[in-house]
Amino acid sequence: MIHEIDEALRRLLSARALPGGMAEVVFDSPTRDWAARRNAPTVDAYLYDIREEVARRERGAMALRDSAGLVTGRRQPPRWFRLSYLVTAWTKRTEDEHRLLSAVLAGLLPYEVLPAGYLEGTLPGLGVAIPLTVGVPPAESRSIADIWSALGGELKPSLEVVVVAPMPVSPDYQVAPPVLEPAVVRVHDIANSRPPDGTAPAPARRESR
Repeated sequence: MIHEIDEALRRLLSARALPGGMAEVVFDSPTRDWAARRNAPTVDAYLYDIREEVARRERGAMALRDSAGLVTGRRQPPRWFRLSYLVTAWTKRTEDEHRLLSAVLAGLLPYEVLPAGYLEGTLPGLGVAIPLTVGVPPAESRSIADIWSALGGELKPSLEVVVVAPMPVSPDYQVAPPVLEPAVVRVHDIANSRPPDGTAPAPARRESR
């Protein structure tokens, strides 16, 4: 699932924020050594945190229906995970980095969910909206400065991009076909029925004590 979200973000950024190859979109860890090797305009979306959205957890099973509305299978509800990306721009001039960040911000702000046209793999088949936020302050338990310190790099302007993505729990399973005919109940009188050979039924016996 994570790699599918990565690819959806890459396609969205390349088409809406950085058209015409303004910059390469990568998902690398922006360490000091990595930064020293960059020689072309780059937008880096570093996935630095993955947490389950416990409030979205559901129980039970969802019904899968065909075009006629008949139930054909069941599916366990997906588990939702919050994917937090640290988006930075890398060029030789600070002004150009700011222009790239501005383009990323302008390209993502119109979307509250990942557009369906940029999804691939298993995501389109889930039939759910995938929330997207940009520039929202991180949770109090996290600090951007701490992230840069852990990476061993210098603090840079960055955007927090968060995608809340569904993770399928188990494969779909089929159900029995629907009953289309009414139930038929046959009542058989055992006491007055004749055996198959046509003889009269044996009289009932009474036990004495």
